[in-house]
Order: sequence, then structure tokens, then C-alpha cells
Amino acid sequence: MQERSSVADLANVLKRELDRYSPGGKLPSSRALVERFRVSPVTVSRALAQLAAEGLVVTRPGAGAFRTEPRAHAPAPGDTSWQEVALSADAATELVPRTVDASGVLATLAAPPPGVVEFNGGYLHPSLQPERAMADALARAGRRPGAWSRPPADGLPELREWFARGLGGSIGAADVLITAGGQSALTTALRALAPPGAPVLVESPTYPGMLAIARAAGLRPVPVPVDAQGVRPDLLAAAFRATGARLFICQPLFQNPTGAVLSAERRPEVLRIAREAGAFVVEDDFARRMAHDDAGPLPSPLAADDHDGVVVHVSSLTKVTSASLRVGMLAARGPVSERLRAIHVVDTFFVPRPLQEAALELVGAPAWSRHLRTVSTELTARREAMAVALRAGLPELSLPHIPAGGYHLWLRLPDGADESALLSAALRAGVALAPGRPYFCAEPPAGYLRLSFAGVAGTSEIAEGVRRLRTACDELT
Repeated sequence: MQERSSVADLANVLKRELDRYSPGGKLPSSRALVERFRVSPVTVSRALAQLAAEGLVVTRPGAGAFRTEPRAHAPAPGDTSWQEVALSADAATELVPRTVDASGVLATLAAPPPGVVEFNGGYLHPSLQPERAMADALARAGRRPGAWSRPPADGLPELREWFARGLGGSIGAADVLITAGGQSALTTALRALAPPGAPVLVESPTYPGMLAIARAAGLRPVPVPVDAQGVRPDLLAAAFRATGARLFICQPLFQNPTGAVLSAERRPEVLRIAREAGAFVVEDDFARRMAHDDAGPLPSPLAADDHDGVVVHVSSLTKVTSASLRVGMLAARGPVSERLRAIHVVDTFFVPRPLQEAALELVGAPAWSRHLRTVSTELTARREAMAVALRAGLPELSLPHIPAGGYHLWLRLPDGADESALLSAALRAGVALAPGRPYFCAEPPAGYLRLSFAGVAGTSEIAEGVRRLRTACDELT
């Protein structure tokens, strides 16, 4: 983090000093910049690369960096108002307009201003990421023969085999398709399994990114409530009967955002209900590798208990490693496999081979199991720290369930609380939150917040974030 800040700071200083040089003039040497600013040669190299990317300097190997010619004045912006008519005309002919609200996704992707505690994050803090192991894996992958050649469209056989072993049951490597992360896998699955205008059953509340995918595909999400034991089978069966849906999307393990685990009694019921409805179940198994120390034995994926090809399984390595290691998988059996493969190939061709090779190197190294143990222990400590701090400092926020996996807590606001106002007050107090509204595809029963404990530096930052949230709540009373 400090290195990134040093690069940005140096780049900004060099920008301000560019007027000292005439166009084509040479900047000080890298050695001179290292000595003057007391930074590393890597920092200087990255800062100059940033300026080169912005078109402010040009670097010449062996000669140095030179100021570029001034940019010509940009032409006046064109008139794009015609697009409003064109886009609205398209929507008028669609059964379900493909307008997409990405606010729920962006809430977990956007970096807040410096100094703000990130309770809105959707990925591990850099201190929890296996950066050294990933760097080593990428270096080893780059030395593999054919590392930059075209991979098989379905993915590297060894990586497909690794994912299949983790699923168990009768799933084999031939049933697995390597994707560019979980989001890409979900997009492929929804496009393959439901035509535009069709209803799709979703847990309520559920992951906003999935709702965005469904709406972008012109699908109609239909909510099925979740309780502490996962989706309610009686309401699931009723929703299938009422809508004629042929697709149900769920997260049976550490559901996002509630943290619920589908109970052992409900698991066969969900499969039976879907099978009788002639429907598929998309199982988003996003948090299996983020179980906490006190989770106990985990239930097997629904796909492992599925004998009739009902379940299309999705998982990825991204959540437990880095947002940039976008390697995931789809697993399915029967004729649907060919449709999934066809859509995947049309959309992306294939996942870049160096990334697949690096993923294979990472999960095959001794550092992989150590990393998973470290993440489990760290997430447990952070979850406990956040739960204790919330109950002591913000007792008016209801915390009905403490999950044994995943990376967040789901809080219900007091009746009548203004969710939007609280988010704004929290940001003024220096803490970023994820609002609950985007997790519902229909009207929510109350106001909610999702607080992540994975994207912060440690337990002390969690305590500070809760203190700031207390300040925000007091501002609104």
C-alpha cells in the first residue's frame, strides 16, 4: 500500500514540474530521481510509466524520459442526446427492459476516499491476500512450456480436474468449464438457462451482482424469502407453481448477505422441488473456501448430491485470493453442458492461459493450504471483533445471525430508520457501508446494512469503524 502511494505521489510531483522542460526536453535520469526523492528505482520506474501512459512523457530505452509535445485542443463534445430516444425505443419492444442498476455491485467495488474505513468491501484486504504465493505462482507459470499458447476452450485439463475433485460426487473433469471468475460463470449460466422475459427465482435477500446479471439479460427476478436455515422450501414450491419458472439461483453455503446455511433437512427438498418443476438450480458456492475456524464439517455442494443434472454449480478462486485472480468454474451434466460451453466460447473465447497456469501453480503449492488456514483464522477473529463491537456500541442495530463463514455481517436497522441518510452520515464520519436495498429485487421488509470485516486492515480498524458508525447514528437522532 505504501509503495502504491509513493508512486502516485512521485507521479504528481513530476507532473507539476513538467513545465520546466520544453517539448522534447529530457527529464532527470532515474538515478537522479532516486537520489532526490529517496525512493526506490521501482517507484521511479512506475511513476514514469504512469506519466507515459497519460501521454505526458515518452521513455526511450537507454536514453531516458522526455516530455512529449503539447496535446492539441480536444474537439467540442458531440451531441449524444439522440441516444435517449434510441435506447428508450429498444426498451419499449422488450418484455422486460434490460436496464441495469449496478449500484449494489459498485458499492463493493468502489474504493472510498483515503482514511475511510472500508466496511463496504467485497474482497480480502491486501494483508490477507497471498501476494507472495501468487507472485511465485505467476513466475513459475510464465516458465511453463507453451504458457502463452492458446488454451483449450473448456480450460486446462489439470485445472478442471482440480475443481472436479473439490466438488465430489459423480462430477468429473469433463463436466467442468473454466470461467473468468464467478460473475462470468453466473452470466453464462443465466443466459443459457432462461430466455429473455422469463421469470427466475432468487433468494431474498440476495447478491446484487446476480440481480444485475438477470436484469441485463431481460429476466424477471422473483423473490423467495430466506430464513436462518436457508431458502424456505414451501415458498420455493409455491413460487415455481405461481410463475412457471424453470430456474432457481441460490447460495446454500454462507449465503450473501444473511450468512445462512441451507439445512440438511431442506437440501433434498430443494432438489426434489426443482426436479418436479422441471427446473435447474444454479448453485453459487462462492464462500466455501472462507469457512471460519468454528464452522465444523461443511455440507457437500448440492451438485454432489444431484443425480439428475438439476444443479449447475458455480465457484471461483477470486474471493479467497485477489479480485484480479479471476478464475472460476461452471459444472453441469447432460445436454445443458453444451449450451453453457457454446455461450461461454461466444462471450469470452477462453480464459487467458497464463492466468489458468498461475492458478494451477497456486493451488498445487504448499503455500495454498497455509493461506486457507490463515484466512480462516483471521476471518474468525475479525468476525468476533465486529460482532462484539456492534453489540456493545450499537445495540439498536439487530444482528440476528453470526455466520460461520464468509466475510460480512447482515444488520437490520430500527423501524423507521432512513437507510440512505445513515449511509451519508457514515461516510461523513469516515466509514463506508453497503446499503441493504440493492439486495432485494422487491420491496425490502426493513432497512438493512451489510458490513464487511474482510476488507479492513485488522481488528483495531474494525473497532474504529464501529466507533465512527456510532457517531453517524448519533448525528441522525
